[in-house]
Parts: sequence; C-alpha cells; structure tokens
Amino acid sequence: MSGNTKKGDAPKMSGGEVVVAAARVYRDLLKAVVKHVGKEDHKSHFTDFVKTEFRKKKAHSLDKINLARNYTYLLNSIHSHKDLLFSYNIAVDRTEEMKRVLGKSAASVGLRLPEVYQP
Repeated sequence: MSGNTKKGDAPKMSGGEVVVAAARVYRDLLKAVVKHVGKEDHKSHFTDFVKTEFRKKKAHSLDKINLARNYTYLLNSIHSHKDLLFSYNIAVDRTEEMKRVLGKSAASVGLRLPEVYQP
C-alpha cells in the first residue's frame, strides 16, 4: 500500500480507467437484468432505470461503479443459488428443468429438440 492510501480506500483510477470500468460494469449489469429479470415490455422499466442511471453526470463515480458491480454479482448469485436449490430438491417434478438442460445441450452442438406431441 502506498503512504497516501488509507486502509479500506479504493485505489485511485485515471479518468480513462474509470470510463472503461463503468462501460464494463454497465454491460454486465444490463446482461444480468435481461437474463434474470427479462426483457418483456412490462419489465422494461428495470433496463430503463439502469440506462438512465448510467447516463447521469455523476454515474462514473467509483462508488456508483462499485454499487452496480455488487448488484450485478448479487443478481447473478441469487439466481445461481435458486437453480442449485431447485436441482437438489428431489421432491419437485424436474421434467421442465431436464427439458431445458437437454435443449441447451442440443443447442450447443447446433441441434434442436423436436416438439413433443401432447393431445
């Protein structure tokens, strides 16, 4: 640690580094919101809020960048935790989950699963 930095203080970043960090966090946060919240019309206020917050004049402060990074991490972690809990619960009907997993596996090699006929 340098002599000018107090314990717990974030390291100083140049203006260009702050802009690059803000752009990376902005992109990651939008991806997380679209993936976990959704992009339907009735949910667009979530992405609109993120966009307006990052367009504000003081959006590139280190505190706001860290807050957005932490929220992105929280959002991804909550959904990963929920998926883990769901996968360990054997009392729940897992057919939909298995269809999703098989669909992702098939898509990874360029295939699609056929639609199953249900009368």
